[in-house]
Amino acid sequence: MSSPTDLPTDVVEPIEGAVGASTTVDEGDIAADYLEELLDLADLDGDIEITTTGGRVYLAIEADEPDALRTLSKPDTVAALQELTRLAVHARTGEFSRLILDVAGSRDARADELQRLVDRAVERLEAGAASAALPPMSSYERKLVHDLVAERGFVSESEGEGADRHTVIRRG
Repeated sequence: MSSPTDLPTDVVEPIEGAVGASTTVDEGDIAADYLEELLDLADLDGDIEITTTGGRVYLAIEADEPDALRTLSKPDTVAALQELTRLAVHARTGEFSRLILDVAGSRDARADELQRLVDRAVERLEAGAASAALPPMSSYERKLVHDLVAERGFVSESEGEGADRHTVIRRG
């Protein structure tokens, strides 16, 4: 199994003394550099915006042409790119990264999908079900679901382990 330091050196260049040293490097800039190199390798055009909210770095890749990033904006692809980018940051800094990646509005599209899942689960509860389980999802998506459920006046909790971790919604 490969480690973050096994990533191609033309994409991730280690910072001298970064691991275990007090060198501070901006996580967003490292991530953006990594993603720009990947876009170049794939011969894709995209603009990267970096924001920080609540101590977490958010990167958004957008393109002028609507279909330019269609392949990269699929949920599984975004999740994989996000994980690779986190590994690239870790390789450069020695620190765990919790950055969030959005490609061509994929996060908003997924948030809309999660809203629909919560709406259907609430409908089942209002029809008399004792609980409603949602499919497995990432910790970030589960947090979004917990917030949506709370707004609707219901309670939720995460259950399961690893890739099977999911949210269960109940009456408050």
